[in-house]
Amino acid sequence: MDNLDIQLYHYKDKLKEDVGVETKHLGSICTTIYDELRQLSIEKLLEIEIASPVSLKLRVEELTAFNMMMDRVNSQLNKYPEIIRSQVIVQNYIAFVYLKDNCFGVTKKVMPTGTLTRRICKFLLDNPVRAFRNAIAHGNWQYANDFSGIKYYAHKGETKPNFEPQEMSEFTVGNSELGFWQALSRATAYTIYSHIIETKK
Repeated sequence: MDNLDIQLYHYKDKLKEDVGVETKHLGSICTTIYDELRQLSIEKLLEIEIASPVSLKLRVEELTAFNMMMDRVNSQLNKYPEIIRSQVIVQNYIAFVYLKDNCFGVTKKVMPTGTLTRRICKFLLDNPVRAFRNAIAHGNWQYANDFSGIKYYAHKGETKPNFEPQEMSEFTVGNSELGFWQALSRATAYTIYSHIIETKK
């Protein structure tokens, strides 16, 4: 988990201010998640596993393949702007749609109150991340005019799918903020799934 801890430490200020992570955990987010999962019973871990109709091994493979794709295309971003657009779509789908219910929803349910894991899952399930996820899933988003972030459209408060689009409010998430949400989502899911897979060996 060391590499993931290092990656997330880059966002230490956001973790502390937005998520409410205690200072003592800022340099060991994924290690702490892993340790907290070790305290769960086999039955609780099984709840997380069976929430996904896709095997967790395949989900980890998908996350790994995504990271490999990111490494490959990052060297071509300046040369091929169209790759950036494709990358943004894939990043947001993986981080916010692919992982939401099958990972964060059930993990939040089984983790004890007061744990770092539960706190992070709650952050990834609540607004504004929740509203952004819904906008991505339903195609209600566009780039900011200067490409400094993404504009998205969502209903304030509870989601009401029968509302007409003009009744939605416009929000904007900057690239830095979005990068934090994405990194936290992927690292958390990878840690959760990896622990369950290793426990079964």
